[in-house]
Amino acid sequence: MTTITPQQAKQAIHGTTECALLDIREHGQYGEGHPFLSVHCPYSDFEQNLARLVPNTQTPIILMDDGDGVSERAAATAATMGYARVEILGGGAPAWSAAGYTLYKGVNLPSKTLGEIIEHHDHPKVITAQQLHDWQTEGKPMHFFDCRPPNEYDKMTIPGAACVPNGELAHRLAAVVPDETTPIVVTCAGRTRGLIGAAGLERLGLPNPIFAVENGTQGWALADFALKRGNGQPDMPAMSEQALRISRERADRLMKQEGLSCIDHAEFLRLAQDGSRTLYLIDVRSITEYKQGHLPGAVHAWSGQAAQAADLTMGVRRARAVLTDDTGLRAAMAGVWLKALGYEVYVLRETSPNALPTDWRVQAPAMPAVDSLAALAPKDVESMLTAGQATLVDIRGSQDYRKRHAAGAHWATRARLSQLSQSNPDKPLVLLADDPVAAEYFAEDAKSIGLTALGLVAGGLKAWQSAGLPTESTPLVPADQDCIDFLFFVHDRHDGNLESARRYLEWETGLIAQLDEQERASFQLS
Repeated sequence: MTTITPQQAKQAIHGTTECALLDIREHGQYGEGHPFLSVHCPYSDFEQNLARLVPNTQTPIILMDDGDGVSERAAATAATMGYARVEILGGGAPAWSAAGYTLYKGVNLPSKTLGEIIEHHDHPKVITAQQLHDWQTEGKPMHFFDCRPPNEYDKMTIPGAACVPNGELAHRLAAVVPDETTPIVVTCAGRTRGLIGAAGLERLGLPNPIFAVENGTQGWALADFALKRGNGQPDMPAMSEQALRISRERADRLMKQEGLSCIDHAEFLRLAQDGSRTLYLIDVRSITEYKQGHLPGAVHAWSGQAAQAADLTMGVRRARAVLTDDTGLRAAMAGVWLKALGYEVYVLRETSPNALPTDWRVQAPAMPAVDSLAALAPKDVESMLTAGQATLVDIRGSQDYRKRHAAGAHWATRARLSQLSQSNPDKPLVLLADDPVAAEYFAEDAKSIGLTALGLVAGGLKAWQSAGLPTESTPLVPADQDCIDFLFFVHDRHDGNLESARRYLEWETGLIAQLDEQERASFQLS
């Protein structure tokens, strides 16, 4: 395997061809500071994430760790999966910083920064929390929408907002906005999705006045207004044949206006056979529509999330993204912003499960072969522990462990497996996990340093509790510095901590000022 310098990695990620800069540290480490265009691929679940984020084994990959040698383990694993062009950033994140390059706090950085840039580029109209409150008090007519996915809407929203996420709102406009004069107001939890949502609607040429709520639900809370919580996850508004026709017509106009290509399934297959390029197939309809049937190999992302959290779906810079939809408008709306982020975007108006062969992908990775773990009944595991025959290791998230875990269980992360070896060198392990596949890879790594995993607690913690076995909570264990999988940075901003909300909004509005010339040039605005 080849080791490269930060300067070489910087040149590659800002080049003209495909490249994936993968930060394989855990979520807390990543969120406390990472390169602007890096994508999170934590080593604790490396194999599954790598295959999803980088679906072509010929893609150039750069792995970055914390300067702790984890990249070498990850590179060896990638090689067994068929990846042929893997390099390691020598010295990891500390070396990147020492070279004078910025490590950015937060997550979804390019997507969030795009929203801030669009505010200056498109100038969407903004309404403050106080103005919105005044409008509501006065009974001013408006169409008011929360543009986040239903699971986020469920947690909290501004009273009066209906849940219609970005992309879905554009698609369902004829169903939810029956007139051309009443103002349309959109909110998110902070800034960028509201700004992107308002700017997207403006690009459709609607006659209605369109506003984004300044600072979203956090701005509302900071203005001392109460949020509405426990809102459920409502279905999307129904579409008539006329509404579907209008959506399709708007998609045609938007694609022409923004220079997006609409392809058929034959053209898609031609793109898919090009093994020199990475190809993503993303279904941007609602999750209900996706579950009712979708193209083989298509992954789901809400239209707004496909763009505003692009790095959760796509790990390769300058890759090809085919967005699938029925009328094309949700795909086109996401495509506008993905194009601005540097992707080569296509719209495919096809969603039938029978429209494509199941084996269309070439150069696909192979998951490493590992031994299956025996499923052990919770009471059998307790007997083994009582007899001193095993050590119980909980490999769930650190915060889940703190809230509740099997009494006497040790917490561990695959990224720091050597610490477990030092503290429990003799006894074999029994694992407790949420994901059995991740547990199998954990066990394989354990084997490489001389530890043996006897099996996995069948049914996890829920089964342990159902069996009446003892549990405990440890709010301070593991210690904060050991919770490398959890991002403490303003994590409680939506739970009433107004100071965290202020810090988050300051962070978001400060993103543009941190960009260097190359990072700023990575956005392509029309």
